[in-house]
Amino acid sequence: MQITGNHEMARIVRHNDESLEVSEELGIAQSVISRLWQRFQDDGNVSRCYSTGRPRVTTLNKDRYLAVTAKRNRRSTASDLSRQLSSATGTTVSRQTVYRRLGHIGLYARRPVRCVPLTATHYRLRLAWSREHALWTLQQWSCVMFSDESRLSLQSDSRRSFIWRAPGTRYHQENTIERHRYGGAGWLVWGGIILGSRIDLHVQSVTMTGHIYRDVILEQHVRLFRGAMGAEFLFMDDNARPHRANIVDECLQSEDITRMD
Repeated sequence: MQITGNHEMARIVRHNDESLEVSEELGIAQSVISRLWQRFQDDGNVSRCYSTGRPRVTTLNKDRYLAVTAKRNRRSTASDLSRQLSSATGTTVSRQTVYRRLGHIGLYARRPVRCVPLTATHYRLRLAWSREHALWTLQQWSCVMFSDESRLSLQSDSRRSFIWRAPGTRYHQENTIERHRYGGAGWLVWGGIILGSRIDLHVQSVTMTGHIYRDVILEQHVRLFRGAMGAEFLFMDDNARPHRANIVDECLQSEDITRMD
């Protein structure tokens, strides 16, 4: 018995020395090497045992239910979808699970695009304008000044309202929010561009009116380009109310500035 014990002790010592060498050679913990060697002695196999992992909480049908519900009401939060799934199927899932399931089918939480609503008349007139100018040459377009202004709101607008949409569908109608105007204090920025040139941005804190548009924008900016380019100059703005004031029309006529329709 004593001799047998000495042989076993010697074998263990040799095994520890060998596993240490292998561990240093491969950069793997010695305990891992010893565990694999013991498994090989026991059953002659060191392959990783098959494991199914944590079972899925939702089935494919429940995943499709989440997708359909999100598309029907794109402003639903992950918590809302989780509650609806629980109410309909009795399966309770976390918000993170909802995000993962919708992400697998290409739906992600994104901020909706804000746009101005267009009527059928807008579509018809824009199509007619595009067809009228489709064959214009580069020389003709080089005489047109495009202008626009944008109001930057100083009020807090966190825009934390998210919608569920797929990549590449940002500007689809169901993924946009229509709005007509801003509210509260802000700054107004006006600018103009022309082929090969541009106008420095004009910034003001007051609301744009017909008088300000005439005295500041037309007199100080547009009139100078008209004088430099001659009679071929065309000025393009939009149909904002201050742009269509009578005093603005009178100023354009007096300065011989042609406005593009």
